[in-house]
Amino acid sequence: MAETDATGLTLTGASAAAARDFRAAVSAYHRYAGDPMRLLKAATADSPGFLMAHVLKGYLTLYGANPMIARMGHAALDAARDLPGTARELAHLAAAQAMARGELKAAGRILEDVAVAHPLDSVALQVGQLIDFLTGDARMLRDRIGRALPSWTPDAPDYHAVLGMMAFGLEETGLYGRAEALGREAIALEPRNGWARHAVAHVLEMQDRRADGVAWMRGSIPDWTEGSFFAVHNWWHLSLFHLGLDETEAVLALYDGPIFGEPSGMAFDLDDAASLLWRLHLRGVDLGGRWAVLADAFEAKGGWGGYAFDDFHAMAAFVGAGRTAAARELMAAQAGALERPGDNALFVRAVGLPAMRALEAFGEGRHADAADLLRPIRSQTHLFGGSHAQRDVIDLTLIEAASRGGNEALARALTTERAMARTRGLEATVA
Repeated sequence: MAETDATGLTLTGASAAAARDFRAAVSAYHRYAGDPMRLLKAATADSPGFLMAHVLKGYLTLYGANPMIARMGHAALDAARDLPGTARELAHLAAAQAMARGELKAAGRILEDVAVAHPLDSVALQVGQLIDFLTGDARMLRDRIGRALPSWTPDAPDYHAVLGMMAFGLEETGLYGRAEALGREAIALEPRNGWARHAVAHVLEMQDRRADGVAWMRGSIPDWTEGSFFAVHNWWHLSLFHLGLDETEAVLALYDGPIFGEPSGMAFDLDDAASLLWRLHLRGVDLGGRWAVLADAFEAKGGWGGYAFDDFHAMAAFVGAGRTAAARELMAAQAGALERPGDNALFVRAVGLPAMRALEAFGEGRHADAADLLRPIRSQTHLFGGSHAQRDVIDLTLIEAASRGGNEALARALTTERAMARTRGLEATVA
């Protein structure tokens, strides 16, 4: 009899021990805590023909890390290429292979079909939502999970994970009350669910509930930090709450401590660090040598032209550190990205290039030019991925560029608009 995952889906090629390791890896992945890669390595060492273990290795390493780790993902997919599997498992392999080619939207569509046929496939749901995040598809962030949620019951393993995913999708479509309720329910079931913790943090950020946000994060720090590979991003959320309260010293302490006290080479961590420093830079805060350390880390990571959202944050670091040569190299890589297959060409063309040029202009003191570059893209920045909270740095840059460029009327209008959109209780549905 074939081994199965926690919800009864077939795991082709797995021994009983490998299946146990896989189930534990999936649970760790859902919590964003633990060491799923160690468990998957054990599973494939025991059962080299275990298709889904290889595929999940790919899912975990292809995006958000660095080129070296991404190569591990490609190697995992090479090992899986000719392995047998069910139609569902082979669809997962096809989705992971599409991701490896940079075809994120195609991968998302494959996983959509997997989840439609198998709504209890929590890996398809979570990886699919990651793709929706990477492509900025707010509606699918919500609806991909909403379709599946009625098939789940509270006693199902990892039910908390699906609630957390649903909470984030609801938040990104402006349904804040429902998002907060589901996120808090998920945390009540599994306090270590870093994604659900972050979904509630997003709600509090978008509703400008800064003191509530500090209390939400600081009241349970061990739950979302110990053994978590998502902790930096949640520390970033805490820093935004303090920044909104004008507690700059607290923000710098978080940056110098858990956010970037030990420089990371992981793309998502670097993005958070750059985003936070740029927000402080817009406020005129003296950042000392922090920009140089961050720019060094971005240069060490390299890999420009793979994902415009990451490259935008690299540009912020290079502008902040005065790394003109690195900025030129980064911009040259965008030209190559426009010519390569895959979805990043669209991300670069629609948002990445003008946004990076705007950062350059801002750094050179050409503030009016920076505002002119950002205004046409401000309503379509979702096209290069990220969340509303992350992309808010573009609006903040536009406001400051307009002010410094002499267009105070525009700066006032944009500031008022932003405040209105963040009024507590204001909810908007994305159709």
